Amino acid sequence: MEERIEVFKEMFMRPHSPFLTELEKEALSDRVPIIRKDTQSFLRFLLNLRKPERILEIGTAVGFSAIMMAENTEESCIIDTIENYEKRIPVAAENIKKSGYEKRITLFEGDAAEVLKTLKEPYDFIFMDAAKGQYPVFFNNMEHLIKKGTVIVTDNIFQDGDMIESKYAVRRRDRTIHKRMRDYLYDISQKKDYETDILPIGDGLSLMVKK
Repeated sequence: MEERIEVFKEMFMRPHSPFLTELEKEALSDRVPIIRKDTQSFLRFLLNLRKPERILEIGTAVGFSAIMMAENTEESCIIDTIENYEKRIPVAAENIKKSGYEKRITLFEGDAAEVLKTLKEPYDFIFMDAAKGQYPVFFNNMEHLIKKGTVIVTDNIFQDGDMIESKYAVRRRDRTIHKRMRDYLYDISQKKDYETDILPIGDGLSLMVKK
């Protein structure tokens, strides 16, 4: 049923620009992880609803989601994106340049946990899609960048279904990330100065807004 619903929803999704459509095909062909179709659709909806002027992305990969967010925001909106994987940084930089959004998208190279400490001005919208076991660290290091009304979206919180399983049902090597993600979800859901929800979209999203 879930697969049939996803296929049904995709029938009605508005297509991306030709450049982004081709970039998506290349990424999937090269097995580069990019956000899933229904996550793309939901992000586009949120961006058009929130109309952010400043966006922070943690996890650039090849630049697909940063470019998609640029396509769905006003020309005045700037996007800062962070990538740590050395092999993908030049690819992302080239894609951003080719997209024509290089004046709006700034690519920061390095460990997000450290880069976040150097950023000063708060953001309207934050999208986390990086090393899943580091989400708690990322969140703690970016709290000074969050203001009232900031929307925070965290991707892949279900970990292909592992999160809804007991830790004894997942592979031993995955138990550390299982615990860290469970702890992260519990912690953010208990924060009284945020409204938080968990959504079964894509591989799972957490959605937060600062009160």
